[in-house]
Amino acid sequence: MKFGAIMRACREKAGLTQEQLADKLNRTQACVSKYEKDHKIPDMHTMMNWAEVTGAREVIVTFLYGMDGIGMIQRLIGG
Repeated sequence: MKFGAIMRACREKAGLTQEQLADKLNRTQACVSKYEKDHKIPDMHTMMNWAEVTGAREVIVTFLYGMDGIGMIQRLIGG
């Protein structure tokens, strides 16, 4: 599982569009899109801000420690 799908699920659960999140992160919507499609890897500062803005700090920490990405996405979308 790529990290972009988890970033997208966190953004969507927070009720943010790519443009809204980009504004909060001082990035462009295109940049957020690249992160979510795994075409670009966020630096640590951006990733930590993403987690803070989306309220998903535990999700990112869990992913970094190796938890199954599919299970995390299912938990994020309530399935």
